[in-house]
Amino acid sequence: MSGSAMGASSLRRQLMVGILLPVVLLIAFNTVGLYRQALLAADTAYDRTLLATAKSIGELLEVSSNEPGVPKLHAKLSYSALEAFEADNRSRLYYRVSGFADELVSGFDDLPAWKGEMPTQGPYAALVTFYDDSFRGEAVRMAVLLQPVAGAAGQGMATIQVAETLELRRTLARQILVETVWRQVLLVLVIGLVVVVVVQRVTAPVRRLSQQLRDRSEGDLSPVQAPDAPREWLPLVEATNQVVERLRQLLEYQKRFIRDASHQLKTPLAVLKVQVQSALHGDVEPMQALAEIDQTVSRATQVANQMLALAKVEQLRQGLEPLPTQDWAALTRVVALDLAPLIAEQHLDFDIETESAGVDSHAWALRELTRNLLHNALLHTPAGGRLSIKLERLPGHARLTIADSGPGLSPEQQSQLFLPFAAGHSGKGSGLGLAICQGIAQSLGGSIALQNRVRHGQIEGLDAVAELPLSGSMPS
Repeated sequence: MSGSAMGASSLRRQLMVGILLPVVLLIAFNTVGLYRQALLAADTAYDRTLLATAKSIGELLEVSSNEPGVPKLHAKLSYSALEAFEADNRSRLYYRVSGFADELVSGFDDLPAWKGEMPTQGPYAALVTFYDDSFRGEAVRMAVLLQPVAGAAGQGMATIQVAETLELRRTLARQILVETVWRQVLLVLVIGLVVVVVVQRVTAPVRRLSQQLRDRSEGDLSPVQAPDAPREWLPLVEATNQVVERLRQLLEYQKRFIRDASHQLKTPLAVLKVQVQSALHGDVEPMQALAEIDQTVSRATQVANQMLALAKVEQLRQGLEPLPTQDWAALTRVVALDLAPLIAEQHLDFDIETESAGVDSHAWALRELTRNLLHNALLHTPAGGRLSIKLERLPGHARLTIADSGPGLSPEQQSQLFLPFAAGHSGKGSGLGLAICQGIAQSLGGSIALQNRVRHGQIEGLDAVAELPLSGSMPS
């Protein structure tokens, strides 16, 4: 079974359990309550029959007197008279009539005598009460009626008890229960079928999308198209397209990096090979050959280091890990100190002014940005010229300005210098420094610009301006 099929089955199973389990539990709870209600309804219906039976027995009672002034209750009743009140042969009736002194007048002498109290207010216009009891090992429903009986010999209160077995009541309750339960079971089956059909329908766009991705060619990284996907699936489609776009950019950068690296390293390696062969053949002096080889190796090393820095900038651009806060002013002074020998060698009028500015970045990125801008300014500043560094803390961002006294840039050069391997008119460097600076600035949410410094219509030099957001002011 494929991963997508397992996922769809799991989703269907979760929905089935999540929907049907509460429904089944509710139906089970409702079934218990329904059975009790059915028994109560059956009791209410058959209790009326018991009351009618008790009243009919009461109508057959008479008062006589065997002794003067002492009334005695008599009953002209046989058990066969109760057969009319029995619903069918599944129920049996028992009765007991107690006289004015609780003596047995008629009926079953082993039927337990009533010793309770009448309710203060009942549903019937009679002195009657009902309760559950047992008789001869069977559960029965008992009705007790206090019936006034009067005659020429006197009057009194007779106690009439009628008991009925519960088979018929329970049968009726079970029939009501079964009639209801099978409908509820049918409802559960319909809900289950609806869940399966709905899940199958809802997940159909996902299955089509999965098939579309499987059918793609190996190099196809175009955005995923899912016009029929439900609204709830759109965030997943958008996230997938974002991942595909990042993957496309990474592959494009990888191809470009390999192409540029092979192009830039091929030339110095070829030159190095020629220089070594010339030295081996004795075409140049050994010291001259070593100096030329050293210069070629230095250039190749610089290109390799800058290309590795450019690769690290691409990783920084992906933003895969949180950035620590760095003091840009301290790093700027460290870079200036590292390049101090070159500044002293050219006898430059150098000035540095910094304000503390916390920037969210890796230390290497800020050093690389500052070093490349400063090194580029050193390459274009003539000996004895002026070079200054100024780091300002402004509202929401920090600004680094490196001002040289070089020849400046033409508009065409300004538009091309941020492209990889585009060197200035000096012909020095590999042309990667400014591309690295721009990549670092953009990845940190900042910007970089080269601006000619003009006075009285003449270019006095070039200002390299880099601006980065202060720590805590980056947009989320």
